[in-house]
Amino acid sequence: MKNNNIKNYEKITYISNRPEETGSLGKKLGGLLKKGDLIALNGDLGAGKTCFIQGIARGLKSKTNASSPSFSIIKEYLGSMPIYHFDLYRLNRQEEIEKLGYEEYFYGNGITLIEWAIKIENYLPEELLLVKIKMSEKYLKRVIIFKPIGKRYRDLMEELTKLENIRN
Repeated sequence: MKNNNIKNYEKITYISNRPEETGSLGKKLGGLLKKGDLIALNGDLGAGKTCFIQGIARGLKSKTNASSPSFSIIKEYLGSMPIYHFDLYRLNRQEEIEKLGYEEYFYGNGITLIEWAIKIENYLPEELLLVKIKMSEKYLKRVIIFKPIGKRYRDLMEELTKLENIRN
């Protein structure tokens, strides 16, 4: 279900000056999420994807500290609703996602968070929130680029911008 119009959506950019800000932004986003939401993250190793996801989990009132599930691909956390954390770094072929029963997670009653989402681009839903985290030239700064695809995610970003200083 690849969305061929992905490039046509507006981007919203946030600059994080330290890891704590990245986590705080994630926490605010987590507090706004609803069952069925899917956040697809991309970025280089060490860019801050897991830090952002840890914040989202805190925003969803998870008692478990989210960590990268690199060796098990999926970790589940309990919070105000189920949290499904995918880390696809070690995925070799995107078809491998089919063996995991991904539809139950993507279209279920929890929140799905995917690191290295670009590896399964053809399997992502039509509507989602794309997040790219890039390292800045300046030490510890991160550029977080949100691309909301679909009305639900545009509304979500509108809510988040009311809580945080996010700019285009």
